[in-house]
Amino acid sequence: MKTRHGLGLLVAFLTASAAAASDVSVTLPSAGAAPLDGRVILIVSPQPDPEPRLQVQLEAPLRTPYLFGQTVTAAPPGTRVALTTADGWPVPLSALPAGDYTVQAVFNRYETYHRADGSVVKLPPDMGEGQHWNQKPGNPYSRPVRVHLGPGAPAIALTLDQVIAPIKPIPDTAFVRHVRIQSALLTRFWGRPTYLGAYVLLPAGFAEHPQARYPLMVNHGHFPAEGISAWRETPPDEKLKPDYSERFHLAGYNRIEQQESYANYRRWTAPGFPRFLAVEIEHANPYYDDSYAVNSANLGPYGDAINKELIPEIERRFRGIGQGWARFTYGGSTGGWEAMATQIFYPDMYNGAFVACPDPIDFHAYTTINLYADRNAFAEQGKAVAIDRPAMRDYLGQTLATQRDENHMELVLGDHSRSGGQYDIWQAVFGPEGADGYPRPIFDKQTGVIDPAVVAYWRDHFDLTHIVQRDWRTLAPKLTGKLHVYVGSADSYFLTDAVYYAQDTLASLKPDWGGEVDYGERAEHCWNGDHTLANAYSRLHYNWMYLPKIMARIAATAPKRADLTSWRY
Repeated sequence: MKTRHGLGLLVAFLTASAAAASDVSVTLPSAGAAPLDGRVILIVSPQPDPEPRLQVQLEAPLRTPYLFGQTVTAAPPGTRVALTTADGWPVPLSALPAGDYTVQAVFNRYETYHRADGSVVKLPPDMGEGQHWNQKPGNPYSRPVRVHLGPGAPAIALTLDQVIAPIKPIPDTAFVRHVRIQSALLTRFWGRPTYLGAYVLLPAGFAEHPQARYPLMVNHGHFPAEGISAWRETPPDEKLKPDYSERFHLAGYNRIEQQESYANYRRWTAPGFPRFLAVEIEHANPYYDDSYAVNSANLGPYGDAINKELIPEIERRFRGIGQGWARFTYGGSTGGWEAMATQIFYPDMYNGAFVACPDPIDFHAYTTINLYADRNAFAEQGKAVAIDRPAMRDYLGQTLATQRDENHMELVLGDHSRSGGQYDIWQAVFGPEGADGYPRPIFDKQTGVIDPAVVAYWRDHFDLTHIVQRDWRTLAPKLTGKLHVYVGSADSYFLTDAVYYAQDTLASLKPDWGGEVDYGERAEHCWNGDHTLANAYSRLHYNWMYLPKIMARIAATAPKRADLTSWRY
């Protein structure tokens, strides 16, 4: 044992001495006169392809290279930023193992927002890309460079002389229309013109039946970068080179997506298919690729803006029926949480929510963290040892990421919840505003220590199960029979656990809640209720898979003299 201990010390010493000692600096763009605010992000990868900025995957630490970040405030153009105080993941720059790397830097620009609540904050605006710093139009970046880092190696000087190009707009088609409106509510909150957008999928025969009015289905989810998801109006490309999906363990998944998307088009336009409006919303904001479709202290009144400004405008333009019995909502993961929250917070406005693999709907299981019992988000402390909590698992249950890694990665990409990552948007949406104008964290992202005062705020405002139970006396007449929850028993992000807690609570309600909870045996993220097909296929069927239940709900609940015929042609 003594010999092994001594060998361990020797290895540690040699490893430390072989750490990269090269100085690294990044020169900001010199154009313009205004001082620059933002985050310098350095990516250091052993692999040259693809370019390092495109290798970063926040939810996949094992596939992400070394990251380093440093905030810049009011820097003159052309400033040389020495990354001497940069945060690092998984190690600081000084501890990076010596070796050959491809390095690249990106500058995530911040703008100053003067909000209606009096706060002045510096945040990265969305530029039409869905709040992704490594793809954001206008963000400057350096060319990838292959270098050697280590003792005695020359200093590395990168120049941000490239600029990410604008996003090309998606053209309208006969069936897909893009809508964009300026929101008065959000403009007032953010102190600058703020917009909402949506892609609207029109029913077949829309132009030929001008007297028809249509029910509406809102497909909640992440930023719709490609317009309506799983939709293709032309046959699949026979020359498409097949790829491999690591997520689904399928060869040629790109071909499967094209085939299923075209099949969706054929189904949607077939005779006898129920005619609906389907909507996917653009609500990227300075913190994330969407707002979670609720009103919150840090993001503003996105719930009201979507449901009181955007949806009525869509129904006005495209002849929606415009009544609660004829509106439904659904989605998976983030979209599953949003679908459930929308139905709960606007119970009269929608007639059913299909909630697939939702983000945590009960904070007894905030993924693998029990916010009401745990003291630390990163680890479970025993008498002699602390065990790190997992954040992601593979189909065999093996840990792919820990809570510590996920949050430390986000902290490197942006302090004050500015990373654009999953845990940061939860803190921004669910949490109160801090004294500095930025979201008050639920836990310290360095240590994992949980703040009980913030937990209480989360519970009262956004623990969906708690809210339903607390307000059931008034919600029962409006929610009974409307909630349908689906999740895989092996969800990759442990989202199953919150559904277990929610099911127990919902089943105890009096009068009976009248909804359903269903589990996909051994199904990973994001199972959505289809027991006949794998996730790889069912995730492409959202815009029609719940229609039998929707049609049954309409038949059972539509008021007398409701329009049940003009849209059935």
